[in-house]
Amino acid sequence: MHYLGPKSYDVLPDYIAGWAVALLPFARNEATRFISPTKTPEYLAAGRPVVSTSIRDVVRPYGDRGLARIADTPLEFIAAVSSALDNHTEDAVARADAFLAHMSWDDTSRRVASLIADAMPVAVRRRVPPASFASTEASPPITGGRI
Repeated sequence: MHYLGPKSYDVLPDYIAGWAVALLPFARNEATRFISPTKTPEYLAAGRPVVSTSIRDVVRPYGDRGLARIADTPLEFIAAVSSALDNHTEDAVARADAFLAHMSWDDTSRRVASLIADAMPVAVRRRVPPASFASTEASPPITGGRI
């Protein structure tokens, strides 16, 4: 394994194109208990199989839907990577693409803005319209085919 240092976004597709499997080997501890790795849908959108430790937001929904393999011990991780290499098919990529087609940063932003607006006291809501919490700039989707 070689650490290549930070890379700009425009060269990332070139790097991921050379990967056989995308790994998310997070330690399971208090620091990672509530993380939600945004790399999971990005790796799947790139057409790569994903192997991760049992981080809650990877297990649900990706592991539960068979879109990512979950492993917590070194031997389980090795077996999961081997399975990903042996069983990565166009059907698996198509299933991931179909799932990811319903996700975007714009949808996430709208849901968060709605939750914030719902949680605000009525007096504050009268002064600050919910739309002001959401970005007006369109952000690129994380899905919609491979990167």
